[in-house]
Amino acid sequence: MRIGIFDPYFNTLGGGEKYILTAASCLAKNHEVFLFWDGDIVKDASKRFNIDFSSIKQIKNIFSKDVSFPKRLIESNKYDAILFLSDGSLPVVACKLYIHFQFPVEWVNTDNIIVKQKIKRVSKFICNSEFTKNFIDKKFNKKSIVLYPPSYFLNDFPKINYKNKKNQILNVGRLQESKSGKLFKKQDLLIKNFKKIYDSGFSGWQLVLVVTYKKEDENLLDKLKELIGNYPIKIIENCSQEELKKIYLQSKIYWHASGFGEDLEKYPELAEHFGISTVEAMINGVIPVVINAGGQKEIVKNEKNGYLWNTEQELLEKTQKLINDQDLMIRLVTSAISDAKEFSTDRFCKEINKIFNE
Repeated sequence: MRIGIFDPYFNTLGGGEKYILTAASCLAKNHEVFLFWDGDIVKDASKRFNIDFSSIKQIKNIFSKDVSFPKRLIESNKYDAILFLSDGSLPVVACKLYIHFQFPVEWVNTDNIIVKQKIKRVSKFICNSEFTKNFIDKKFNKKSIVLYPPSYFLNDFPKINYKNKKNQILNVGRLQESKSGKLFKKQDLLIKNFKKIYDSGFSGWQLVLVVTYKKEDENLLDKLKELIGNYPIKIIENCSQEELKKIYLQSKIYWHASGFGEDLEKYPELAEHFGISTVEAMINGVIPVVINAGGQKEIVKNEKNGYLWNTEQELLEKTQKLINDQDLMIRLVTSAISDAKEFSTDRFCKEINKIFNE
């Protein structure tokens, strides 16, 4: 098959792009795969994600605003199928269309007659979690498929030496504001809470924030640095996959707070839609202490392989409980590593190829 792939967020190279580009790499083992994008996405993505692009071709973006509707139909007819990561939009193409959702799109008006016709033309809807699926199925009145994201680290299973780990709390995520002006990944909230832990007597610990960001968001980085002050908090910017792996292996606790303080019933897209960084932390022996919202609940089993929290006070208490109990840490680490094995790249490749071969 000839398969075209499009992601409107290719230039951000975040978790969704890691997902869709891994899908491209997996499908390229059995099919001809083409990425629709204007700009050298392959070079940057290879450096960031360490994905094999040798069998993937990048061509002119037929979903660009500069491409007319008739031209798009003509070009799309050259493919057997197109995988389209949707931001809520549903394109019309002349081949099979597979729509992938990374998050709920509650703002889409599915009562519109044109949208209804577009929905009928979609061959399959694919979601990254049960959390996302729940909203997508209701919104589009379709039964979608859940394809959990992959963790690359499961293909190169690390040997965890817990004694070599640092007294280090970690968070990984993009640095970006929502429309309300709040940070999606709540790095500012994590900084404030780490200061409280540090001041309460845990001065031997440090917080590491691994962030990815676009050039236009550099001002957000300056605000975080100002908030940090003289505390032992380090920001690592746009690091490679290999660098990230080393940081995971050095860390003991993983924090995640996306969605905290938001109206998730009205704006579910502000929650963590799955949480592949949580999985990657777990497989590298980092215990998750994450918000009890969104897709995180599909990964973390409270008190078995990590902790879920609802309030900032719970975040602090559960973190301090871990810090004070080495035996508890080791027990949870063992379970975290075991449970994370479910999210391997091999599993992801088999499932994505099965979807396209049906």
